[in-house]
Order: sequence, then C-alpha cells, then structure tokens
Amino acid sequence: MILTGDIGGTHTRLALFERGERRSEPEVEEVFSSAEHASLEEILQIFAENNGQKIERACFGVAGPVRDGVAQLSNLSWNVDALRLAAQLKVANVELVNDLEALAHGLAVLEEVDLVILNQGDPGRGGNKALIAAGTGLGEAGLHWEEEYYQPFATEGGHVDFAPTNPLEIELLSYLFTQYEHVSYERVLSGPGLHNILTFLVKTGRGEEPAWLQHLQGKDPGALITQAALEGSSAPCVEALRIFVGIYGSEAANLALKVMATGGVYVGGGIAPRIIKQLQGAAFMQSFLAKARMATLLEAVPVRVIMNDRTALYGAARIARFGVRLGQHAANGK
Repeated sequence: MILTGDIGGTHTRLALFERGERRSEPEVEEVFSSAEHASLEEILQIFAENNGQKIERACFGVAGPVRDGVAQLSNLSWNVDALRLAAQLKVANVELVNDLEALAHGLAVLEEVDLVILNQGDPGRGGNKALIAAGTGLGEAGLHWEEEYYQPFATEGGHVDFAPTNPLEIELLSYLFTQYEHVSYERVLSGPGLHNILTFLVKTGRGEEPAWLQHLQGKDPGALITQAALEGSSAPCVEALRIFVGIYGSEAANLALKVMATGGVYVGGGIAPRIIKQLQGAAFMQSFLAKARMATLLEAVPVRVIMNDRTALYGAARIARFGVRLGQHAANGK
C-alpha cells in the first residue's frame, strides 16, 4: 500500500492507496485536527493502530518549505523529518514535498467534473501553468513544460509583500503594518487573512463586528466569517469576502505573469470551493485582468477552480509511485 498525507495547519489528511498506476480512490482515509496533536509522528501512530496495512511507499505534502527532507510548517509548530518518518513507518524512504507541489502533481489526474471554469481562455501548447491555494495559509506553485509533460515546482510565493491595488486596500495595508512586521499576501489571502480584513473594516468604522465573533473559543473565525457572508447575515462579513475575492484575483494574475502561465491558472485550497459562487462573479476576473498592458495576455489564460479536495492526496500518491520527477510516466498520463 501507498501511504499519503496532506499536512496543513488546520487538518492532517492521511490516505492509503493501492499501488496501481492510474488514479484510484483511497482504500482508507482519515482526517485529523492538526492542532490537537504534538507531531505528525503522533498522528501516524494513531493511523497505524486504526489501519493495520503494510506500507511500501509514502509521500507527504506539508504546508511549508522543504529543504533536504526536512520541513518546518509555516502555521504549525511541527518539525517534519523524512528520515524520521521512514524509520517510524519502516520503509526505505519517505518523499516529503511542499503541499502545493503535491497538489500540482494531482492536477494530471483530475477530470472536468473536478473543475469549475472561471475563464475559458486559449491555452498555448506547452505553456507553463500556475497554482494558487488559500486555506489556513496561502500556497503557490508552478508547473513548467518539459517537452512531453508538466513538471511541478514549489514556491513560497504566498509570503511575498502584499501590494494593494486601490485606495481601500492601501488603507488595509497601513492597518496591517500596525499588526505585523511583514505584511504578506498570506496575511489577507487565507482564513486568518479574511479575519484580518474584517477586523480592519471594524476598526476603521466600516461596520460593527458580529457579536458571535468575540466568543469563538478556538473555532475558526475565517470559516464563520465566510458562512456569515454567504448567508448575508452580516454586512461587514459580506464586504470582507468581497475584498478577499478581489485580492485573490489580483494575486492569481501576479502569479500567472511571474511564471508566464499561458497553460492555465488553477485555484485550489479549502476556501475556494466554499465561495465558488463569489469566484464566478465579476470581481475575481475583473481583478485578474486589471493589469493594463498585460490584460490581453491574461485574457487568454484559462482559469479553473479545483473542487476535488483529494487532489493533493492523488498527487502525493503519484510522487510515491514515480518520484518527484515524473518523466515518461507523466507523459503517458499514468
């Protein structure tokens, strides 16, 4: 069996796959609250006790930079070491990659039903692709064309400087400078980022904070703000989500320009499927195309939202089978 994991600041999702080459659904899948456990090793021990399968290969996508098989998660106080995990699992080696790299590998096995089109575009053959995903944090990755297949690569682009595009966003940036030493895109494009936007609106007299937001007791404020915005039960939450969507479109275009993603931009992460109606509205694509001389180029870029929340697990399974360099296997679509 192949053991895969999608390790994030909020949830750790583990799954077991058969060793077959094409896409398959997990034989076993469990989701854990990351913050309730001291380490990934602790969760793996619980998973092993629940599922007595023999593991032959393993790959984990983690929300943070990976260097020499070691990762310090960006939004969780875990240190993850591939050698340590291999010893615990009793396998020859464990592939440890950035979670967006795993997600990017999973794109190859998605079907049309797994995607929602925001912009049809006109992709050029062999053009690079880009992936942006807001959740507990903000992840970004690219895929470059290697003659016969797409090879993903990780970035930490979510931590670059936030660049406002209108007077309101300039005020937002100024407010966030009073809260953080460095204001990155992750400070606005994430679950906590949505909370930051709402707090800014409240602190600058643009609405009253919902009473329930003051008594969260460990709950996820981003998820509750999103729910209130979708229900229309709080005007400041609605406005916060509107601002969020606009910034999301702008940064998706920034990423597309940086990697020349004429092959397409994919929007992933846990937030996008929940706000799909808002992403399908005018604000996202208006911000995406608001790049003056580059607007014509961006009009041709396909933009799609990933609706399948197992995509990173599919990608991790592909890496476990073939390694991070996909080579001819990917060219054949296996």
